[in-house]
Parts: sequence; C-alpha cells; structure tokens
Amino acid sequence: MTKAEIVSAIADKTGIEKVTVWATVETFMDVVKEHMTRGEHIYLRGFGSFIIKNRKQKTGRNISKNTSIIIPAHNIPAFKPAKPFVNDVKTKVK
Repeated sequence: MTKAEIVSAIADKTGIEKVTVWATVETFMDVVKEHMTRGEHIYLRGFGSFIIKNRKQKTGRNISKNTSIIIPAHNIPAFKPAKPFVNDVKTKVK
C-alpha cells in the first residue's frame, strides 16, 4: 500500500477531502521524523512504537577485497507493533 492509497482510504472512510488528509499524513510523518532525530521514542497505544535502536560497533568483511572493515556504532529507527496489532495480523492474514 502506498501513501496515496492510504490517503484515499482515509478520505473515503472519513469524508474529509484528500488534500486535507494528505497534509495531515505528511505532517504526522514530519513530526515522527523530527522527534526521532532528537532521540525521542513515539508510543501509539494499541498500534505500536517508533523506537531508536542502538547498533554496536562491529567488524565486517569486504569480500571483493578480502579485507576487514570496522562498522561504527550507529542508531537506526525501528517500529515495534503493539500486541493487539500483532494478534490481529496473526489471526486475520490468510
């Protein structure tokens, strides 16, 4: 499902104009990105959490050059679904 399809589905269910829904979805994503870049987690009860995972430094291999490289520690964004969300997907997806 694409962002445009999400906007259309929300507009159809709520009766709100697509332009307004599009602006709302864009603003939501901007707010999530803004707060996560500050190191904050976002919790949406019943849906899930947008969290920041810390990856430790590790040694990797460059196979083509047959050398070892150091991959520095870094942070990555992640989504952890809530239990009701997981249970719905488990029971309803065919």
